[in-house]
Amino acid sequence: MSVHTTAKRITVPQLRAYKNQKKIVSLTSYTAPFARVLDEYLDMILIGDSTAMVGYNMENTLAITLEQMAAHARAVVRSTQNVCVVVDMPFGSYQESPEQAFRNAAFLLKESGADAVKYEGGTPLAATTRFLVDRGIPVLAHIGLMPQYLNTMGGFKAQGMSDEAAEIIYQDALSQEQAGAFAVVIEGTAEPLARRITQALSIPTIGIGASPECDGQILVAEDIFNLTPNRIPKFARQFSDVQAAIREGVAAYATEVREGTFPTLDHCFGVKKK
Repeated sequence: MSVHTTAKRITVPQLRAYKNQKKIVSLTSYTAPFARVLDEYLDMILIGDSTAMVGYNMENTLAITLEQMAAHARAVVRSTQNVCVVVDMPFGSYQESPEQAFRNAAFLLKESGADAVKYEGGTPLAATTRFLVDRGIPVLAHIGLMPQYLNTMGGFKAQGMSDEAAEIIYQDALSQEQAGAFAVVIEGTAEPLARRITQALSIPTIGIGASPECDGQILVAEDIFNLTPNRIPKFARQFSDVQAAIREGVAAYATEVREGTFPTLDHCFGVKKK
């Protein structure tokens, strides 16, 4: 008989149970060094397809591959012990059919050890969500501003600004809840709409440019640490200046190398101490 140990990591059912109990704190991460630090403070880490932009300097999120997402997710899982780890499904890996989505979601979870997948889409993807959940794959839904839809949305624009558009997004949220999603990310939407969705759903909402009333918040880590080359989005805030600390450290290193003060014999091998 096998012996199972109790996992310390926050589980998908625990996250879902946070609704009306405590706020979900989440950030993106795609590397081991970041993940190790974030693990102590967060409830959830998302390996977002934003990795394409912040990690590879791509113009948008469309070109990152399934294999790249799996590799980054594996690094995050191996470097954390506490957080629930969710990995984004990249563009083109789930839209064709529920069967395609299952195969690729199963690949991501098996290759990385992540706890759940996330993908973008409301009512049109509800059948896919039900297909995956019924087969043991937890799904975090994503509605509102959906970066993988930038070509049909006309860019990164706030969503739900008209009554008609708001109603479509509202129905997207209801459809994903009914399909079995354990939570819903609401990105870049009108605040009254995000608040209305949060009040209507029995599952948590995680906002990014949505509403303070959401059941949790998520941001791209590089945005809040001043590690992105462009101006941070309206919905983010710089909480610390990691770039400045790195610059200071690199400048000191460069100075000492050029002046010959680093390395010293203390940093070398085979040197006998006097």
